[in-house]
Amino acid sequence: MKRIKTAVIGASGYSGIELLRILVRHPGAELVAVTSRQFAGKTLETVFPRFRACGPEALLKFIEPDMDAVVASGAEIAFLALPHGVASEFAIGLLARGLKVIDLSADFRLDDPAVYQEFYDHPHPAPELLKESVYGLPEIHGTAISQARLVASPGCYPTSVLLPLIPLLRAKLIDPDSICVFSMSGVSGAGRKEALPLLFCECNESLRPYSVPKHRHLSEIEQELSRAAGTSVVISFTPHLVPVTAGMLTTTYVNPAAGQGRADLDALYAATYADEPFVRLLGRNGMPDTKNVVGTNFLDLGWAWDPRTARYVLMSALDNLWKGAASQAMQSFNLLNQFPAVTGLQSV
Repeated sequence: MKRIKTAVIGASGYSGIELLRILVRHPGAELVAVTSRQFAGKTLETVFPRFRACGPEALLKFIEPDMDAVVASGAEIAFLALPHGVASEFAIGLLARGLKVIDLSADFRLDDPAVYQEFYDHPHPAPELLKESVYGLPEIHGTAISQARLVASPGCYPTSVLLPLIPLLRAKLIDPDSICVFSMSGVSGAGRKEALPLLFCECNESLRPYSVPKHRHLSEIEQELSRAAGTSVVISFTPHLVPVTAGMLTTTYVNPAAGQGRADLDALYAATYADEPFVRLLGRNGMPDTKNVVGTNFLDLGWAWDPRTARYVLMSALDNLWKGAASQAMQSFNLLNQFPAVTGLQSV
């Protein structure tokens, strides 16, 4: 298997660390550059002792996030594990220097720069790149990802919402106007930063909603749902912070389309995801549990029919740092390089 020279820009955040954990054991990746302003000059194993004895990558030194230095490393693909607004600067420069880019931020997930400005409060820094970026949800856009130069890897909330809903919208089995989503995320979803609301004593033994009624991820969720439905979709979405490190559970309530009774969602989901190794179908009345997906690239999907309200209840669980971030980006890496989908991602 050919090894692809790979860089991680912003390698010291939570998503960056998980990317490194996957990359050092990926048979098709050769880690040649990792950047961090804070840790520049220090080796990977010094900053993160978990990487001791992981081979030559353990002695790789962090460098400043300098694009010329990344190019000089020989990197062919760069992962951007950076905040939105910062990632675009590196995407522009690295693409111009001939690298492919997999961006974990929100900078290239949206088609419309006006929607980006509405949800992220500043103009899009590279609207011309929005025309070529591919929304990196492998189970939905796999072919386009395999041919892309710029992949915009989805957020954790969108992944947990979109994979259960898209097949139903495409089949016109549900009423798009009735979608109501309740999600819960582990604290790591807020990133590796010092912030009073994220301190242990503030989060422990507590559960709270946030970013209501307009979380930023709504923009990409509604974009992709609208694509699937063929019409504009606006949903209700309430995210919650729960006192666990990692994991995400999403419950979605939705009505059947007018004139539709209860459908056999098992058959529809099986037909949609039969060839997708990372969507595990739990079937009707199957209840996903975050403990079964943390540290993996799996999304577990179950559903129920509520006869009292005549609604579907769709339930999904994933790891917000893996399938919701790092390992999903690695799934796109595999597609870009024609590797088997499961390469480097066979954790259970």
